[in-house]
Amino acid sequence: MSNLNLDTVLHSKEVSQTEKIRLVLGLSLPAILAQLTSIAMQYIDAGMVGSLGAEATAAIGLVSSSTWLIGGSCIGISAGFYVQVAQLIGARRDREAEDVLRQGLRTVLLLGIAISAIGVLISGRLPLWLGGEASIRKDASSYFMIYCMMIPFSLIRQLTGGMMQSTGDMKTPSILSAVVCLLDVVFNMFLIFPTRTVAIAGMPGLSLTLPGAGLRVTGAALGTALAEVVISLLSLYLLATRNRRISLRNKGSWKWRKRTMANAARIALPLSFDQIFMCSAYVAGTFIVARLGTVAVAANSLAITAESLCYMPGYGIGAAATAIIGQTIGAERPDLTRSFSRVSVYLAMVMMGLTGLLMYLGAPFVFSRLTSSAEVATLGTAVLRTELIAEPLYGASIGCAGVFRGAGDTLQPSVMNLLSMWCVRILLAAVLVPRMGLRGYWTAMAVELCFRGTIFLIRLYRGRWMKKAMV
Repeated sequence: MSNLNLDTVLHSKEVSQTEKIRLVLGLSLPAILAQLTSIAMQYIDAGMVGSLGAEATAAIGLVSSSTWLIGGSCIGISAGFYVQVAQLIGARRDREAEDVLRQGLRTVLLLGIAISAIGVLISGRLPLWLGGEASIRKDASSYFMIYCMMIPFSLIRQLTGGMMQSTGDMKTPSILSAVVCLLDVVFNMFLIFPTRTVAIAGMPGLSLTLPGAGLRVTGAALGTALAEVVISLLSLYLLATRNRRISLRNKGSWKWRKRTMANAARIALPLSFDQIFMCSAYVAGTFIVARLGTVAVAANSLAITAESLCYMPGYGIGAAATAIIGQTIGAERPDLTRSFSRVSVYLAMVMMGLTGLLMYLGAPFVFSRLTSSAEVATLGTAVLRTELIAEPLYGASIGCAGVFRGAGDTLQPSVMNLLSMWCVRILLAAVLVPRMGLRGYWTAMAVELCFRGTIFLIRLYRGRWMKKAMV
């Protein structure tokens, strides 16, 4: 098959295993590269804030789980619409897919404004509720408030990016993801630090004066917000005018349709509640860790940032799996649905196992670049290495989640995530942290990730999710 693409595969009688692997990797690669760029920029971002000291890092770390909670619920809202588009594209019903896009845009805009308003209202009290030390509460509150103000734009970017991926265009949203991170770093350079003179490398005696606002943690939040605004609007423009399968230039209806909204709710509500309960568990974990002091909070935050490099390929493959499985179901190809689901999950496990091994070896170097505090770096390296053994099974859960999402199957996986996070991770952390400190929390995380990956693999192989989607 010389011209290998998803549409060609869907309408071919025979597809070899090698071609399936090539297709999954081909669709995953742009997303993986975008994740790599994104994470590299996060490292730079964390390094910028980390250079301000442990308190600045701890201020952002304190509310990071709360930002995940909000971001996770937004992911569910967007998925309710772009999963429908993937299935309609697979069935070659492109004009219907455009109407789903229109309804999705109206919905995410209204919900985004509502969520943003609630977040701004609670931002002043949140650091106190989370048990943060008095010295970091003001910065933590400012960071969270600015994050909430950009939520409508973040939702638009998530929706439009998911729509592009659902049509088989993984490249455009991946490039945009990389650019948003680049803009974040550029804006941070001018907003975090005060005006300063920087020596030009390789040119002794020459220097450059860089203007700066000196806003520190608040500047980091503003840099992220401005980057999100720019890229969300650009993403909307490209989807509306340049996508090869769907476009807002064609005539269509902006009215909400009962069937579309019902399908969106069926997919989005379990996924949103899943993310809410998952991230609320992260909030509970942050509350447990916050009692260990500023060094532990900073080390925990940077260890999470460092680990993100490990699950980069998993989420790239998961995004590709959602698009592939959605279209194979729309094309009524159960044979391809079954085989692609397993290929995707196997690849996620292998890739995350390799990145976990590399991170284990390189953790001391990574932390030396993320913080100037030797105490934070030493503790962060130790706890991260404790958890890395779980990366392959973590990859299994990420890959399976992408497969199930493409099938529109979000309820039972959400329940499984809920039970795994709260009944394994949080309960075990509550027991281990008083005895082992931060190492106890990361030990609990490793055990939970192995448990979660195992139960997701069992469900994948039982196949009931596929039978239900094919009805």
